[in-house]
This record gives sequence, structure tokens and C-alpha cells, in this order.
Amino acid sequence: MARYDVNNIAVSSLLSSIKDGSIAIPEIQRPFVWDSTKVRDLIDSLYQNYPVGYIIVWQNPDVKLKDGTISSGKKVVIDGQQRITALAAAIVGQEVVGADYKMFPIKIAFNPQEERFDVVNPAILKDAKYIPDIAAIFDPGFNSFGFVIDYCQKNGITDNEGMSKISDIITRLKSIENNNLGVINLSHELDIEQVTDIFIRINSKGVVLSQADFAMSKISSNEEFGGNIIRKMIDYFFHFLQVPADYSEIRFNDTAFAQTPEFHKIEWIVNENEDIYEPDYSDVLRVAFTYKFSRGRLSDLVSLLSGRDFEARDFKAEIAERAFYDLHDAVLDVVNQTHFQRYVMILKSVGVERASQVRSQNVLNFGYILYLTLKAREIDSSMMERIVRRWIVLTILTGRYSGSPESAFDYDVKRFNTYENPLEYLEQVEAGELSDAFWNNVLVDRLNTSVASSPYFNVFLMAQVKNHDKGFLGEHIEVKAMLEERGDIHHLFPKKYLIRNGITSKGQYNQIANYVYLQSEINIKKLYQ
Repeated sequence: MARYDVNNIAVSSLLSSIKDGSIAIPEIQRPFVWDSTKVRDLIDSLYQNYPVGYIIVWQNPDVKLKDGTISSGKKVVIDGQQRITALAAAIVGQEVVGADYKMFPIKIAFNPQEERFDVVNPAILKDAKYIPDIAAIFDPGFNSFGFVIDYCQKNGITDNEGMSKISDIITRLKSIENNNLGVINLSHELDIEQVTDIFIRINSKGVVLSQADFAMSKISSNEEFGGNIIRKMIDYFFHFLQVPADYSEIRFNDTAFAQTPEFHKIEWIVNENEDIYEPDYSDVLRVAFTYKFSRGRLSDLVSLLSGRDFEARDFKAEIAERAFYDLHDAVLDVVNQTHFQRYVMILKSVGVERASQVRSQNVLNFGYILYLTLKAREIDSSMMERIVRRWIVLTILTGRYSGSPESAFDYDVKRFNTYENPLEYLEQVEAGELSDAFWNNVLVDRLNTSVASSPYFNVFLMAQVKNHDKGFLGEHIEVKAMLEERGDIHHLFPKKYLIRNGITSKGQYNQIANYVYLQSEINIKKLYQ
């Protein structure tokens, strides 16, 4: 069976297919990132009958309903969402959402006499030669004959030849909606890894989408089981965490979602001041999925949301429905204020005072997965915190999630759920990964680096914070305070001293084993002793 087919579709048909739901745009309320001039260029290319690229859609699999009948899967736009949104804005007059989540129109003006498109501006609005908004031309009630007469009168065009030319140009402009775009239909039999690879190969010079992006497209295109609500929860939670000032704009622009219980569940993050753990939308999705489904591969999430029965190897509506509802509950657990803040407290109790101390986001993500997993199992809170703390330190020291994090996530979450006492699995991994050989040989070898952001130096600082150690040679100020105030790292043995005594290699005197947090005043005194 062919993995894809290539067809053409008229602009008007494409917009109609989106309107009737046969082609689903992942989330029409997501920010539009194109510059207005790019919209102008797209419309001009259509007017000139130039190719404008392809829309890539992924056919959802047909699913078996409870009554035994088959429901045909709709198509989801994988690539081309910005182009479609641009067409809807320019031709239909639909407002778009900017990067700041403010709604705004994109009005493309047209000068029939010069056959020139421009982004509307105050000067164009005063110029009778321009049609200030081409969306008026595509309105179903547009009267072409009356419009041409009115335009010609305003511009002093009285001869039949001139009027006829303007009429032909307006007809050509209106025919844009009949121009074709290329559509690549990807087969539903392609899995997410294959779709990702196809997208990267086609769009290698553009923005590379991750499997999380495809999963989010799958989620947001489903309104039947509330996928669009899940998507907004994830997107807005991440955005509030990054730009809390946009809260009022989003609440005003998306009034329907602002009235939902889900919106109220994420509002608290606007006032959160801690920045130790700041997951983006892909992190939130991964944490929710891995914790709730005990799986680490996002491709499995896409399969489950499609209704895949892994044993029967077919697709069932009830599986898709359950997957969406479980994911909804999992995301609520991830964005829950108590859960999130409790996890941040655990991180601080390990000695993490700022985000840069943990270079691997995957370490932080799995730490949260582990916390939610053990909490769902109703493990004693003190035991749960102890396991999470030790696991975080272990994974930082061993780089456990630096290679193939999905495989490692999948393996570890399954083991923690398999062991009746999760502490046993922790101790088993510690015995294997943090043996005497690690402390006596591996760690010593890895200290041979001058990179101050080394995970080993950061674990050392975490231990100092946990033990309330003072800065080197200091009596009052703790390392914790220095980290909070972005203190300075200095040499334990001054660089000049080491050079005078024969250690002249930069790689030797700058090793992290010679780094400490030290008050600047004390460091200056050391230099002159």
C-alpha cells in the first residue's frame, strides 16, 4: 500500500474542508508567527499562479465503534497550518492570535491599477487606488459589477477599456480562491516515527517538529473527547509560566476556555515565583503520559489516542476515548498546584537552588514522573520524598537520561511500578551504577574538566546547600545564599600560586576540583597573601 498520495485542492475547497471538520487544524487559537508581509507574498504568489508549497495531512486510522461499525478517520494538518491560517485571515477576514495571544486582523490591500499587494497602513487607507482589504472581494455577497463602477468613479477611470481592464483584474483576484494548493496525504498506516522523518526530510530547512509536536497536533484536533481542552491546558500552563503578564489577554481572548474548570486549575502558576523547574509544553505532555500510562515513548501515546489495540492490532473508539480521558486527568495532576509546588520543595531539599544546577531537563522530568507515580501508589510521603531525592542525584551523576531518554523512561517507570517496594529498585540501581568503582575511578576521572557547569560540580554544590555549608574560608554566608544571589566561583588554590609552583597547564589549574564558592572579598585577600 502507498505510504502517501499527492493531490491538488482549491483554496476555497481547503477552507471549506476545514470548516466542515473533514480536515482538522490542530489548534486554530495557537499563535500565528508569520509576519504580515509573508501573508502578502503568499497572496501575491497565488495571484501570479506561482506554486506555494504543499499542505501535509495525516490520515487518522478508521476506528471500530462499539456497535461494530467503522468510523472513517479525519485528516489532521501536520505541516501548513500557518499557510492555512494566513489564507483564512486574508481571504475570509478571520482574526489571528499573535505571539502575545492578542487577537488582530491581517488586512491585505490591493492596487488593481498596478496589480500590487501591500499590507494595509494609514497611507493606503487614504489612497483611492487601493482596495484596503481584499477579504471584501471574497465575501459571498460581493457585487463585482457595482464595485468596479464605484472604484472607477473614485479613480477617474471613465473609458470602457479602462473599466473593462479593472473588471478583468478584479475577476482574476477573486479567482485566487479557485487556485490549487498541493496536498500530501500521509497514510494512517505510517507510525509517528515515520511521519516525523518524512516531515524533517521535506522541511529540512524549516522548523523541525518533534514527536511531541505531532502528538499535540493529534490531541488538539480531537474535540469529541476534549483533546482541544487538553491542548489548551498544556499550552497556557507553559505560557503562564514563561510570560505571566499575558494572563489577562488570554483570559479576555479565549473567554470560552477561561470559564472552564481546567483554566481555573492552571491560574495559580501566574503568581508562581520559583524558577527551578520550568517545563515547556513537551515536558508537560511527556510527564503526564509517562506517569499515567507507564510508557516512555510518545509514539505509543499517538497510537493510543488513535484507538490502537496493541494486542488485536486494530483501532477501537473506546480505546481512544479512554486514552483521552486518562490523559486529561494526568495533565490535571501535572499542573496541580500542590503536586507541582511539593515537587519543587523536594528539589530544593536535595540542594537545588537554581535551574542551572540541573543541566538535564529529562532528570527533572523523570523526577516529577516518579513523584506522581509513587503518590498515585499511595507510598508513604517520607519514603516517597526520599526515593525521589536519591533518584535525582543518581540520574545526574550517571547521565542516565542523556542518551535515549524515551527508552530509559519506559524502562524505569515500568520497574518502579513493578516492584512492590519501589525502594528495592532504587537500591538495586544504586548498587550497580554507584558502586565503589564509580566513586574511586569513574567519578575521579570525570572531575578532570574545567567546565563549571559540570553535573559533578553541581552535585557537590547541592551537597553543600543541603549541609548548610559556609562559603570557603567564610564564617557567616552559606553557599545557598551565594547561589541565590548568583555568587562567584573562585579557585581553591589561586591560579597564580599554582603557576608559580609549576602547574602551568590551564587544563590543570582550572579543574573543577579546584573550584569553590568564595566571597569576593576573601578571594582578594587570598591573592595578596
